Amino acid sequence: MMIKWDGKQRKDPTVRTIDLNSDLGEGFGPWAMGDDAAMLSVVTSANVACGGHAGDPETMYATCRTAAEHGVVIGAHPGYLDREGFGRRIIPMRLDEIGRMVVAQVAALDAIARLAGTEVRYVKPHGALGNLAAADAEVAAAIIGAVRSSFPHLAVLAISGTQLELVARAAGVEVYSEIFADRAYQPDGLLVPRSQPGAVIHDAEHAAQRLIAFVEHGRMAVVGGDPIELAAHSICVHGDTPGAVEMARHIRAELVAVGLTPSPFLPT
Repeated sequence: MMIKWDGKQRKDPTVRTIDLNSDLGEGFGPWAMGDDAAMLSVVTSANVACGGHAGDPETMYATCRTAAEHGVVIGAHPGYLDREGFGRRIIPMRLDEIGRMVVAQVAALDAIARLAGTEVRYVKPHGALGNLAAADAEVAAAIIGAVRSSFPHLAVLAISGTQLELVARAAGVEVYSEIFADRAYQPDGLLVPRSQPGAVIHDAEHAAQRLIAFVEHGRMAVVGGDPIELAAHSICVHGDTPGAVEMARHIRAELVAVGLTPSPFLPT
């Protein structure tokens, strides 16, 4: 496991930290998704929807304000403009269009975050866009290039071992690796598609024990193969799944019990 702080190894290697993140701000108008206020009391980083797959100005503002009150670091969570499909369907787009779509959403959240007295620190693509960028180097490059051009100060949070992580690192962008607490993995390191049985893990104890095994051995259990080696600065618990807050609390408690301190992968 990679234990980092502000991109540099800690001077004291005995101090082990890990970030907990969640996808939040995913409601809009009168429609709410998950319990953001409760989740923000558990996690250390929040990936906030930017008006693409979900989110609107008021939801973004409220999420950023609450995150700031809890000392939670904020990241932009851009996705396809597909609220009906919650950003989990691939929308055919040219590469340059993807770049502009991502930048527009990051810019919207960046402005709202400043109104809320905080700031966006990183970018994490959502849903189908994130999964496509994980597998397709050209899509990854379109996202990284656009973000780097418009927001060169922002880091990228990428699924560990994927094209998005590799492309960001090759481009000299500050990049951090993410694993998922509540998603099953394929032998190639990509997530099991949500359309397949067992893709989403709902048992909090199972999720926690899988993470503890990963912490001890650096290998993630996969479906239909031997565990694979991954690195991680952050663990994601999705905010929209049933029982998400309870799972996040249980995972946090179990990680603390084995000597890990929850801490943002970027300093507040």
